[in-house]
Amino acid sequence: MIVIDRLKSPKQDLSSLFVLRKEGDSPIDSKLLSEDLMEFVNRELKENNRTFFAFNKISHWEIIALVEDSENKSKNIDTQRRLAAKLLDFCDNEYIKHLQLVSNISKDETMGFVEGMLLASYTFDSYKTDPKKCIHPFDKLSIVNPFVDSKDIDQALIIARAVEKCKDLVNEPFCSLNAEGLAAAFVNMSHEAGIEVDVWHKDKIETEKMGGLLAVNKGSVDPPTFTIMTYKPEKTINKQPLVLVGKGLVYDTGGLNLKPGDYMNDMKEDMAGAAMMASALYAVASLGLPIYVVGLFPSTDNRPCGNAYASGDIINMYDGTNVEVINTDAEGRLILADALAYAKKLSPMLVIDSATLTGAAARAIGPYGIAAIQQRAEDYMSLLKQCGESTYERIAEFPFWEEYDELIKSDIADIKNCGPGEAGMITAGKFLAHFTDYPYLHLDIAGVAMSSVKKDYINKGASGYGVRLIVDFIQSLVLNKDIQQ
Repeated sequence: MIVIDRLKSPKQDLSSLFVLRKEGDSPIDSKLLSEDLMEFVNRELKENNRTFFAFNKISHWEIIALVEDSENKSKNIDTQRRLAAKLLDFCDNEYIKHLQLVSNISKDETMGFVEGMLLASYTFDSYKTDPKKCIHPFDKLSIVNPFVDSKDIDQALIIARAVEKCKDLVNEPFCSLNAEGLAAAFVNMSHEAGIEVDVWHKDKIETEKMGGLLAVNKGSVDPPTFTIMTYKPEKTINKQPLVLVGKGLVYDTGGLNLKPGDYMNDMKEDMAGAAMMASALYAVASLGLPIYVVGLFPSTDNRPCGNAYASGDIINMYDGTNVEVINTDAEGRLILADALAYAKKLSPMLVIDSATLTGAAARAIGPYGIAAIQQRAEDYMSLLKQCGESTYERIAEFPFWEEYDELIKSDIADIKNCGPGEAGMITAGKFLAHFTDYPYLHLDIAGVAMSSVKKDYINKGASGYGVRLIVDFIQSLVLNKDIQQ
């Protein structure tokens, strides 16, 4: 991770980025730059609509970026994140190791730039054997802004570190991260952040009769795990916990309903929901937020081996519900359902789950946001959408009408594990909601957990999408007196 610090005033002979705001047709002006330079910039802006300039001063660089002023504050901040990613690429290409940011933009926009630089600077190079391919020349950003203090930077670094933990877990191949390995990673994160943690192994899971998790695990040679992370500081805003649930499917072949080969290429990502929620909880604890949070993470892989569960099977779930298996590739909802049923014991104020659950969600909204549903949680959904805008990890809420319940009715059991094909994201949500009796939000991150290309500050591979959203949501809960218990 790059180093971030503050400077009281710009340093000479240090490469600098000057971010200047465009205000209508008015000329750009800055007392920190020469009149000749400003004249050139304004001429290029007027004649060629040029907004990015880089001048090699031999001992250092002077870089100028002009930004539009939008009425949408969230868009302005995301513009800075994207600018930071562009600058990082430029610095790496020119072997600039240290840059100072000098701007007339707001504190929030400045921190957006910092956030974008931190997110874009991530690399996963654990398996690179050529050291030259691991070099990331840029390593330090200095902020020249009187409104940004050390606390702001420390917070940004904590959240970025949490996102990196999420990305590392999702990028890690299944050969080195099975269910027990994922649980061990969560234990390490918990110890680092002062979170109480308990891992259930197969014998405990069998004793507790978590039928969904055990069924999916039947075709695997590796045992399942169920990890419980509990963060409860001395003073909290809530007596009933906020519960975060994440799908920890470390690899998904589809089971006996085997996926076509190309669809298995990224299936190491199928535990991104658990990685996202555990990493968010790590950030919340590291920030010392005064809120009681519990994380529940069921984990296994889904294989077609040995005594694998089959279509037509009936599974007796943790809460006693009998589920008819229609498709063994609809396995994530089975392991999540046991965790959601377990959450009832905690009398939660709210439960949010996250999962790479359905291709239907990805097809519906593409790689641009999270598909979501809510039950008995309208106010929480409204707040989550606001946080989605501020972090630019946006939420698309789907309808959750009672007519969709018909699609998961079974002729021979209580419910079936998937519907006839239409409204796939919603029917998956209906299945999960069957196991809840509390305010509930379901987040389907199938379209955003991995990226096939680098796009601005989102890296190729694991995106870490959703960690910043959940942290911002929890920070907002702490501040929002109207929505607290």
